[in-house]
Amino acid sequence: MRVLIVKNEPEEGPGLLEEVLKEHSIDYDTVDMEKGDAFPHPRDFSAVVVLGGPDSANDTTERMKAEINKIKEILNAGIPYLGICLGMQVLVKAAGGKVYKHSVPEIGWRDPDGNLFEIQSTRDGKKDPLLKGLPLKLKIFQLHGETVQLIGAMKLLATGKHCQNQVIRVGKNAYGIQGHFELTGEMFEMWIAHDPDLKKMDKDALRKDYNAIKSDYETNGRRIAENFLKIAKIIP
Repeated sequence: MRVLIVKNEPEEGPGLLEEVLKEHSIDYDTVDMEKGDAFPHPRDFSAVVVLGGPDSANDTTERMKAEINKIKEILNAGIPYLGICLGMQVLVKAAGGKVYKHSVPEIGWRDPDGNLFEIQSTRDGKKDPLLKGLPLKLKIFQLHGETVQLIGAMKLLATGKHCQNQVIRVGKNAYGIQGHFELTGEMFEMWIAHDPDLKKMDKDALRKDYNAIKSDYETNGRRIAENFLKIAKIIP
């Protein structure tokens, strides 16, 4: 059993997911597309995780076209897949859906109304193993300006107030999460120090919100990671 982790940006790492993999003594390989690493053959892995980054799934670069083609291979082979942020958008693109600029960019912990970003399980989400054992409403960190348009084969598992499509499933075992449940404290500090959008925000307010929900946030993030590994039959 081996998991492939694909980074699209050096600072967007697997975070809590990596901690869970280590706790369960699961082997994994990490590649960084931004640094020029090749996307390995998916069939060599029991599951694939594709992380976020500043690129768009609509980019016509050779790198993005190659990434989308690899995800098509993953879908065709039925390999368990988890995409986070950009990783969700390339999943939708690979499966025939659309990615487009959203009218309300979602950045940080709070929405334009001043409320903490929250997603809510749909009827399908309540029954899906990815969200098993989780509350119906979850606080989430956001960092995206694009969203997706789903097609018939895709299931919407959780919705948001301003951006509708927050957690999706394609086929039986390919999942996408628009926001971020994988942040560790170290990653959070790195992001608010370096991300162009987050740098414009009040860092003390961002830290205050993070610290207020940190315990529940990490519990939920770890549960999602473990649920995915169970779906992939990597852990019992």
